[in-house]
Amino acid sequence: MNKKYKKPDDKILKEKLTPLQYQVTQNDATERPFTSEYNGHYEEGIYVDIVSGEPLFSSKHKFDAACGWPSFSEPIDDNIVEKKDISHGMIRTEVRSKYGDSHLGHVFNDGPKEMGGLRYCINGASIKFIKKEDLEKEGYGEYLKLFD
Repeated sequence: MNKKYKKPDDKILKEKLTPLQYQVTQNDATERPFTSEYNGHYEEGIYVDIVSGEPLFSSKHKFDAACGWPSFSEPIDDNIVEKKDISHGMIRTEVRSKYGDSHLGHVFNDGPKEMGGLRYCINGASIKFIKKEDLEKEGYGEYLKLFD
């Protein structure tokens, strides 16, 4: 188990997260499309799990999929776990954070071919953005190399 990133207990989560963030990350809910502050957000930096803080995605891999949710072509670390999701009468691949076990969204194979062909369709309510200039201060200095 990684000692740096861990899931707080439920009482703390209910105090720390908004009701939407809690429902998405803990109860596998989906936010409404085009409602996330990160949908059209392209500032340089990384996106981390709102629950555990583990690094998930970089702005370098973010693209406009016109689907209504923040979309990325690949994760920046091995902090993503994929699970088969057969809910809603479909077969999909759910993505969760490794240490926080947060529901993040789903991954599809309809992303830009020039970016590897994957589209990680992520609920903005499950992530937090760390600006490039704040990476060192926030404890994510090792990710500055992504922007060289």
